Amino acid sequence: MKNTKKMSLLLMVTALTLQGCATQSEKKGVTVPNQAATKPATPVAKPAYVPAPAPVVEQYALDRLKQMSDKLVASKAFSYRSKSAIDLQSETGQFVTFFTEAEVALQRPNKLHANISGDLPHIQIYFDGTKASAIDVDNNIYAVSTPLANIDEMLNYLMTKARISFPSADIMYSDPYAVMTKNLTDATVVGDSMVNGVPSEHFTYREPAIDWEIWIAKGENALPMRLAMTY
Repeated sequence: MKNTKKMSLLLMVTALTLQGCATQSEKKGVTVPNQAATKPATPVAKPAYVPAPAPVVEQYALDRLKQMSDKLVASKAFSYRSKSAIDLQSETGQFVTFFTEAEVALQRPNKLHANISGDLPHIQIYFDGTKASAIDVDNNIYAVSTPLANIDEMLNYLMTKARISFPSADIMYSDPYAVMTKNLTDATVVGDSMVNGVPSEHFTYREPAIDWEIWIAKGENALPMRLAMTY
C-alpha cells in the first residue's frame, strides 16, 4: 500500500513594534520606515490536488475468483498445509518478520481442526459443531466459545472475540467469493506465475484498508496456491 505523506505549511507573520525606537527618533526628526510594508509576505502556493486513481475492475479477475470459490464450496471436506510470514512492529518501531506453519482440516458445515506453529505462540483450534476451543500450547491457556452453529460463526468468533489472526480464513467460509468481494474496489490481472511448481495466475485486489493478492492454479483445478495481504 502506498504511504501518503502530508506536509502542512504554517505561515507565521511576526509584527515588530518599535515604539521605543520611534519615540527616540521623533525627537531627532528621523522617520523610521515601516518594515512590514516594505517586506510583504510572499504568498505560499497551495499544493496541487491529486485525485485518487479511479478504481479498476477487470472481469476476468472476478471470474477466476468465483471459480476458485465454487471449487472450494463443492469440496465438502478438504485439508491443506500453509507456510506464512507476518510482519509485526516491535517496541523500537521496526517491523520484524515471523514465520508460521498451519495444518487445517475442514468438513462442512461444522467441523474444523487447525494446528498453527512456528515463531508465534503454538495454537490449536477445534470446532466440533457446537463450540470452538482455542488452546495456547506453549502457555497452557485455553478458551471455549459460546454455542456456535457453523464454521462461519466459528471463524467470526475467533477473529473478533478471541482475536486470533487467521489469514486464510476467507477460503474456509461457506461462500468465499461473497466474503472476499464484500468491500472490493479494485480487481486486476497481473499475469502468469509458478507456485511450488504449479502453473498459476496472479491477481491483485483492493479494499479500503487492505491490499491483497492471490495466486490461483490454472485451468479447472482453480485452487488457491498463495495469498498475500498488506494492511
